[in-house]
Amino acid sequence: MHLTHLACTACAKEHDAAVPQNVCTACGKPLFAHYDLVAAAKTLTKESLRSREKSLWRYREVLPVKNAADVVTLGEGWTPLLPAPRLGAQHGLSRLFFKDEAQNPTASFKARGMTAAVSMAKQYGLKKLAAPSAGNAAGALAAYAARAGMEAHLFMPRDTPKANIIECEQMGAFVTLINGLITDCGAEVAKRKVAEGWFDVSTLKEPYRAEGKKTLGYELAEQLNWTLPDVILYPTGGGTGLVGMWKAFDEMERMGWIDSKRPRMFSVQAEGCQPIVRAFHAGEKFAAEHLGAHTRASGLRVPKAIGDFIMLDALRKSGGGALAVSDDQMISGTKEVGSAEGIFVAPEGAGCYAALKMLLAANQVQPDETVVLFNTSTGLKYLECYGG
Repeated sequence: MHLTHLACTACAKEHDAAVPQNVCTACGKPLFAHYDLVAAAKTLTKESLRSREKSLWRYREVLPVKNAADVVTLGEGWTPLLPAPRLGAQHGLSRLFFKDEAQNPTASFKARGMTAAVSMAKQYGLKKLAAPSAGNAAGALAAYAARAGMEAHLFMPRDTPKANIIECEQMGAFVTLINGLITDCGAEVAKRKVAEGWFDVSTLKEPYRAEGKKTLGYELAEQLNWTLPDVILYPTGGGTGLVGMWKAFDEMERMGWIDSKRPRMFSVQAEGCQPIVRAFHAGEKFAAEHLGAHTRASGLRVPKAIGDFIMLDALRKSGGGALAVSDDQMISGTKEVGSAEGIFVAPEGAGCYAALKMLLAANQVQPDETVVLFNTSTGLKYLECYGG
């Protein structure tokens, strides 16, 4: 509604938001959306939110879609921030929460990014969208493209969880399975998109999925009465949610909603695919590709992320860090969380719990701190991991 322009996250070159854009034309890095926050704050207030719809579109003034008629929605966002008192008590934590993104349409956090990306595609008059995916993003794009009457062309590794593949097929998407990783799928999209007339909505290769994901930050602040948590643990593949939240915190501060205090942000990755973890501990600005990436948590099997430098900057500025957990820790953690709190988390969500235990053992989280773990999807999409 108050979108003014796009700007490169690396070189700051401005781009026209009135036409479809992918990455920076000067350096190839991700673009961020920028808003007239002074104008947005005139109608987007803490008071106005009290009577708004329980979806992420409650923050419409800081989302990119100009006309309400172009919003493609399935009721995404405003997921519960669930207290975890039993797990908290086990570990001496009085304020432990799960942000349960499994309660989104398409049962994952990817619905947030795709509602924004597909809505903008509708505004631009695009008809064919394409993306590589480890699974959940494909399911979300298939759903929102179907809702908008668009074609979705999806490329996934052949060993993607079966639930994701079936989901896409039943939404009428064009599904291609690739022998390889998500990077190989991305290469196939890049090779064919011009000839096929596709618009590429890959992670951080278009500006608006991050805008949908940033609403995680707005929701956290609102659900905690405008006080951010002390610690956030976020499972990181492409990392759009992590960088989106960091962007949201900046916007909220500029609108006067919060102060400059930030949560300590921790990226959680799999031992078999940990490019951000390695780069963080090596003090590097960019993350080298993790060769031979492997993990049963398909959402974490992203060997190279285009937004690596944005993630690493946020982790360091927040005073947080990056941790790698094993597949066995994730699988056993799923049952620990489920039996204690009744939440069937995805392996990625269980990975955050495993990482929290590591931080507690290292005395990096204190008993009186507010800690939020992100469960990004439902365990029902990963039955192969549990012998189903």
